[in-house]
Amino acid sequence: MRLCYSICVVLLVAGSMLSVPGCSDGGPDGPASLDDSLAKIENARKAAAWSKAAAQKPADTPPSAPQPAPPSEETGNEPKTGTFTVKVESSKGDFTIEVHRDWAPIGAERFYQLVKAGYYDDCRYFRVMPGFMVQFGMNGDPAVQREWDRNIKDDAVTENNKRGYVTFATSGPDSRTTQIFINFADNSFLDGDGFAPFAKVIEGMENVDAIESKHGESPGQGSIKIGGNAYLQQSFPDLDFVKKMSILSETAE
Repeated sequence: MRLCYSICVVLLVAGSMLSVPGCSDGGPDGPASLDDSLAKIENARKAAAWSKAAAQKPADTPPSAPQPAPPSEETGNEPKTGTFTVKVESSKGDFTIEVHRDWAPIGAERFYQLVKAGYYDDCRYFRVMPGFMVQFGMNGDPAVQREWDRNIKDDAVTENNKRGYVTFATSGPDSRTTQIFINFADNSFLDGDGFAPFAKVIEGMENVDAIESKHGESPGQGSIKIGGNAYLQQSFPDLDFVKKMSILSETAE
């Protein structure tokens, strides 16, 4: 009888702690419910499982493909003139990007390094907002993502975020890394927030428009960092993706 009483007390205390404001992730309308708390625990468990699965390989797994080289440090001497074109082989159809180094020299050089290293190959379009933009650039291998997740300094904004223009995502000053987005519409309101376009789509924009958008912003960037494509394939198997990027041509002037 005493044992049953003790168990009941423990359960009542635990239940009350889950409902105490300030000890939960509850929204403005109140603390999280027990179901919400259990859901968060389950999500954390899944994220840990994805991370473990990404780190472990079966004994008969063939040798891994060469990994992208890490980024070189900024020198301040990035080329400030010239253009290069990039072919993007995509699951919804190919398109071509033309990069203008004089628009945003630092961003253009980082993009050049990323393409040459094969970084964007097999990257998912994880944030697709019709009428606004499509965002991608988180590598499917968490180890590669960590290696390249290094900030570069800002460029001055010299072009507008017009339809088809390509820009690095940023969360504040000097915070650009690998994620880029393509504008679906004229988003010039972004110019004042430091979003500096470095390129534009010159062919195949209709294929960019066709990228699957039903998941919107649902894929979690934190979960992508932990689980990579393993997480995305399990939770959002129908996301479109970059098959391969390659440099088609370069000019110095």
